[in-house]
Amino acid sequence: MAKFTSNTRPNQQQQLIAFLRDKQNLTILTGAGISAGCGIPTYRDEAGNWRRPDPIQHKDFMSQNETRQRYWFRSFSGWPAFASALPSPSHRIIAEMESLKIVKLVVTQNVDRLHQKAGSLNVVDLHGRLDEVICMSCAEFISRQAVQKTLKRLNPFLFEHGNVAPDGDADVPEDAALSMVVPCCSSCGGILKPNVVFFGDTVDKVIVQRIYQQIANGDGLLIIGSSLQVFSGYRFCRRAVQQGKPVASINPGLSRGDDIIDTLIRGNSDELLSPLAHNFY
Repeated sequence: MAKFTSNTRPNQQQQLIAFLRDKQNLTILTGAGISAGCGIPTYRDEAGNWRRPDPIQHKDFMSQNETRQRYWFRSFSGWPAFASALPSPSHRIIAEMESLKIVKLVVTQNVDRLHQKAGSLNVVDLHGRLDEVICMSCAEFISRQAVQKTLKRLNPFLFEHGNVAPDGDADVPEDAALSMVVPCCSSCGGILKPNVVFFGDTVDKVIVQRIYQQIANGDGLLIIGSSLQVFSGYRFCRRAVQQGKPVASINPGLSRGDDIIDTLIRGNSDELLSPLAHNFY
């Protein structure tokens, strides 16, 4: 077990050290802020306000071919930069904390798989994973990279660039999307959808119950880089508080849970976690 020590006066990092001390069964919940330094922008500003165009709605994706055209047009452009993103120092330190039995479970609202790239083993992708595509009829899984090749074959005019958006798509002129040929499942002809939870969809209840159980069995919840504006993440903060578990949040700006979280640490997680690495050895 890591022993956190410091001789400096109390500050944000000292708050974090105090929270982590003696933890052996910690749950970590991460949001878009932890991946911001990896080149994947966040949905919201520091006040928690939305700064992107309206997100794709699940019902629109499933019912409207034009919505699927726009999605895959943008996604084709943004996917290469999204897929090549590398883990941040925060991702790597969390993986190290897991290996040292400080962290029991990582729950991420992100779909970038950067926790897994960093070496974390016990991860729940709360909102799915963008590197997979699923057929909504036969439930067959296809790699996102394979779909990228199919998109290019069906639409030779498509181009890739590095202006990635939070959900792996990109800002491109959408009027050209109407000429898109949208790929379908090669096995059954069904609708192909990225294996993520779009807005308006719900997280599997089995996943939610697994996280609730870990919070009940654990010794605290650390929230990193999330404004908690989406209920799918906020519920875990609320559950931990209801059960009397210590809760801390590292976030540059405001969050929905600020009035109920015990330890609020305003700042960048890379800057706050990186100096703690030497405490793990």
